[in-house]
Amino acid sequence: MRRPAPRPSPRAAATIDAVALVSFVVVGVIQHGGLALSGIARTGIPLLVAWLLIALPVGTYRRVGWVTMLATWAVATPLGLLGRSVIRGGPWGSGLLQFGSIAMGFTLLFLVGGRLLLLGPAVVRRTRAPADAGEAG
Repeated sequence: MRRPAPRPSPRAAATIDAVALVSFVVVGVIQHGGLALSGIARTGIPLLVAWLLIALPVGTYRRVGWVTMLATWAVATPLGLLGRSVIRGGPWGSGLLQFGSIAMGFTLLFLVGGRLLLLGPAVVRRTRAPADAGEAG
């Protein structure tokens, strides 16, 4: 009988998602000339607030999984980037589209990487379980 796919706890998923988003922001701030706390806050706070505002109605942490994470990412990330532009006074127009496209790709990379790290131990346990059970018998 096939076991269900492992799911991380809601708290672990929320923590790893927040770490992934903050890591994205820190890397971006460093790439664009420094590591100013104000730069991290002006980008990170709108992104995290948008994430939370979308994650709640989507149920990202009630039903932890790829679908809810991707739905939250698809809506919250553009909202967070728009909030960043409002706070920073830009970019707008084609600059916002260009920045947004790059940011969408990299936030997804960071989020998927974080979730894979979170699932890693559970996946290893799941793949080892049948072999271990056979050795015991």
